Amino acid sequence: MSASSKIDLHIHSKDCSDGKLLLSQIFEEANKRKIKVISITDHDSIDCQEEAQRLADKYGMYYITGVELNIRFQPYPDSKEISLDILGYQFDIHNERIKKRLHDLRDYRKKRAKKILEKLNNELIKDGFSPLTMEDMEEIERRADGTLGRPHIADYMIEKGIVSSRKEAFERYLIKCDVPKMPLSLGEASSLIRGAGGKAVLAHPNNSNGTSLNEITDDIDEQIRIIEEKMLPYLDGIECWHSKHSPETVIKYLKFSEEHNLIVTGGSDCHQDPIIMGAVDVPQIVAKQFGIEI
Repeated sequence: MSASSKIDLHIHSKDCSDGKLLLSQIFEEANKRKIKVISITDHDSIDCQEEAQRLADKYGMYYITGVELNIRFQPYPDSKEISLDILGYQFDIHNERIKKRLHDLRDYRKKRAKKILEKLNNELIKDGFSPLTMEDMEEIERRADGTLGRPHIADYMIEKGIVSSRKEAFERYLIKCDVPKMPLSLGEASSLIRGAGGKAVLAHPNNSNGTSLNEITDDIDEQIRIIEEKMLPYLDGIECWHSKHSPETVIKYLKFSEEHNLIVTGGSDCHQDPIIMGAVDVPQIVAKQFGIEI
């Protein structure tokens, strides 16, 4: 692979997830940024995979099918339950089992959003705002177009003048008004991905600003111990390179992955706000693991 070619295996779209750009815009921008190997990893949705493959072909890129599944995880009885993300790669997008389960998750997201709206309206009324109506909810669903989640509600609140940013929406309202997601275990997520012929990868294990083992401990060695004792049988790889991973994190997770014969992946986790796709220096070995020689 030439020094100017890039790899990014963690990008979210507006079409099927909570990104800010449409697939067509993502691939146009990725082409400008000389991204040669790419994966769209939308949250709990694979509905955009065929179109992503088509666009990758159009721009002469190598495409790896992708998805990001949210799970609930409690390593030990005395530890808190946390949210983690599992990336799935190189799976059959026509596999009926994974398609059905993800559609079930999407339907539940709609029910969850309505429950969040009910709680949100109670808080809005307290603060002197008019409550959001079912027509508002339908508009939020229409704009989400893919996997409906709290960021879509936050964006609508900004437009309505209730808050000035996603950060304010979450801190003032959406954290306290949250409703649990449909529970998906590590075992089930792994089974869905592997059952469709794919590879299950632990996403951003030490992301201090997101869903990661950092919620339990910021000690990387302790995180690795948890993975080794409680997660290893369900994983095929670790996302070592990530926009929120420090050099120390990369080094330690690379070493762990080599010791356990796990694949290593990397990406920006770009939601296009700001546009950071291609900004993470992902080495050529990542593409080679997926049978891609450039």
